[in-house]
Amino acid sequence: MEITPQCTNANNLIPFIISLYFLGSSVQSLSPLLGIHPLDEKYFGSQVIKCKDGSKSFSRDRLNDNFCDCLDGTDEPGTSACPSGKFYCRNAGSTPKFIFSSRVNDQICDCCDGSDEYGSDINCPNTCVMGGDLEYKAGNYISHIDMKESKRGLILEELFQKARGLKVIIILQVVILACVVIYRIYYQRIKFKRRRYR
Repeated sequence: MEITPQCTNANNLIPFIISLYFLGSSVQSLSPLLGIHPLDEKYFGSQVIKCKDGSKSFSRDRLNDNFCDCLDGTDEPGTSACPSGKFYCRNAGSTPKFIFSSRVNDQICDCCDGSDEYGSDINCPNTCVMGGDLEYKAGNYISHIDMKESKRGLILEELFQKARGLKVIIILQVVILACVVIYRIYYQRIKFKRRRYR
């Protein structure tokens, strides 16, 4: 039985760790591209990708690098670098949708699967199976449906208050008009009586 020194075992461990790193990065590159519609994955599959507006081309390593190379945002579908970019929410179990790229990593969960907050400190729960209409913001769950209903309720309440105000104004106008008419009639009678008695 031969005894090997400890440093030899450590030397074998370093290549193992390096191979795990490359294995992990290759698995990550096999995962679907972030913010890209499934029908566009072939478009982004080549090593040189052309901007959708045709202005220029960029290499695949510049995809989602947080620097806007294309004016139309083609190169940054998964970041908020381009102001005109769109992020695709897959929302498995709910309705997929596009959001403006400015909403990516903004501390508000806009996608029900939470994919738009991959790089932020916020942990978005996957609400797609619950219908996907929940907004998660800094620890608060707020239903979009409830928000719409409350907005409608506020609008209706505001309309009722305006209607009450208008009703009061109309009533005041009618009362003032009635007072003016009664005064004119009374004044005309007094005038008529004075002429009669002269």
